[in-house]
Amino acid sequence: MDYTTPLPPAVAHCCRTLWQAGFEAYPVGGCVRDLLLARTPQDWDICTSALPPQVQSLFPHTVPTGIDYGTVTVLLDGQGLEVTTFRCEGGYRDGRRPDAVSFVSSLTDDLSRRDFTVNAMALAPDGAVIDPFGGQADLESRVIRCVGAPMQRFQEDRLRMFRAIRFAAQLNFTLDPELVHALEELGLQPHHLPAERIRPEVEKTLCAPAPHWAKLFFSSGLLHGPEIDTSPLTGLPNKPLPRWAGLASLMAESGHDPRPLLQTLIRDKKLIVPLSRGLALFREDLPQDASGWRHALARYGVPACKAGAAMAQVQGHEAPRELLDQVLAQSPCLSAKELALSGRELAAMGLSGPDIGRAQRMLLDYVLDHPEDNTPDKLRLLLST
Repeated sequence: MDYTTPLPPAVAHCCRTLWQAGFEAYPVGGCVRDLLLARTPQDWDICTSALPPQVQSLFPHTVPTGIDYGTVTVLLDGQGLEVTTFRCEGGYRDGRRPDAVSFVSSLTDDLSRRDFTVNAMALAPDGAVIDPFGGQADLESRVIRCVGAPMQRFQEDRLRMFRAIRFAAQLNFTLDPELVHALEELGLQPHHLPAERIRPEVEKTLCAPAPHWAKLFFSSGLLHGPEIDTSPLTGLPNKPLPRWAGLASLMAESGHDPRPLLQTLIRDKKLIVPLSRGLALFREDLPQDASGWRHALARYGVPACKAGAAMAQVQGHEAPRELLDQVLAQSPCLSAKELALSGRELAAMGLSGPDIGRAQRMLLDYVLDHPEDNTPDKLRLLLST
């Protein structure tokens, strides 16, 4: 069996090997959706009639990443392919994961358990799209629709509510009205989803081409916060720091403290620290001149200052961000380590111990106001006066 539709060599080889061994094998889910949208798939999933031990026996390099759920990662040409046995799922008592998984022999049964119609398609060896639930029609209509009843799909796995909003934002699609109704019915109900599962969905929504859909997280009750218009986020770089900063600013503008939400969802210090510092800087009033920005950069750090500038930008104030960009483009001295005189050179001038630290602080404070004077001669002259 061979695939007529162009596939990455590793994907084609994996499917071909399974077919030649007597098993069915199909690229499935998001990779098929992306192909139909003329997008480059980021990941390739394959569903198969082969059981995990059979998959493992056919490939020399595999990892049992989710073997209890039928998933084996096959390593080919430096690429990891998730190969999962056709399956159906039992109840979802915790609203997160199936209580039991049963392997089935039917591709259609496997597709029927999936979340949305646009993710419930597979690719046959002749290039035909296997689409029992109307995913292609929904791609044409640009709508996210559940496979089956939305209430049932969402009660099985509450994360699907977050994923529905995320897909609408990433693809710039609409949401099926029945799906929205179910989402709003269930959104206020308590769930047991950990922050590490929620954050990626919210973050991808914020960084998507249509971040206005993030409003639905709040209006549905999935996240605690004001019903704000999140469409201004489109004016910010589509990266986590500025988009989270923009969201924090919009929440603060509505009179809602964003810190509890940020601290609940974001455990990564490299992100939450500059967001917290950026919010403090923003509330203090952002600098109005280059010298002020250099002092702020030295005190808060570059990421925090970028966050603070994004908070102003999302509210329609472009000047702080433009001035900050100009300052950063000049690569100013922002720390004692960047002074033209090192600690060793200061010691050679006769300074020692605490005196070196005091001299560095004094020199840095001066250089932040006079960046052009960060030269050895100018700094030595300053110390001698």
